[in-house]
Amino acid sequence: MNIRNAASWLSALLVIAGTILGFMSCASQGLPRLGLTDGKLGPCPDSPNCVCSEHEGKVSRVEPLAFKGDPQRAWKNARDAVLDIGGNIEKEMDGYLWATFTSRLFRFVDDLELRMEETSHNIHVRTASRVGYSDLGVNRERIQSLRNSFNEKSN
Repeated sequence: MNIRNAASWLSALLVIAGTILGFMSCASQGLPRLGLTDGKLGPCPDSPNCVCSEHEGKVSRVEPLAFKGDPQRAWKNARDAVLDIGGNIEKEMDGYLWATFTSRLFRFVDDLELRMEETSHNIHVRTASRVGYSDLGVNRERIQSLRNSFNEKSN
């Protein structure tokens, strides 16, 4: 194979890959099913691109944000932590918050939800990618960053 043929194949592959990523990015702009179901955050799908504190699952389980003291103060700290780690708050009402995170390179959108549970002193968390099967651990890392910021504000 000569250099011209190799360059043509490489160009074609780059165009195809770019087109596929473009379609995936556009698909991630659609609104997912969010909100509370029977007073709880929705469960994660079977894919590993979601983590949640309210439902059992070996792959998707994370711990909620635990707090002591005033629930309103804890909620403010959680809200501020979402903003600190780059979230854009889309909706907030009655102990529920929905925020989005957009990736820099391909503009993929991930959703994060919080739900206050005052009686157990927990703020439940759920974050999921809108497209793809795996997120390479991005959502789990996002919850850890949220937890770190929340704990820093709570101390």
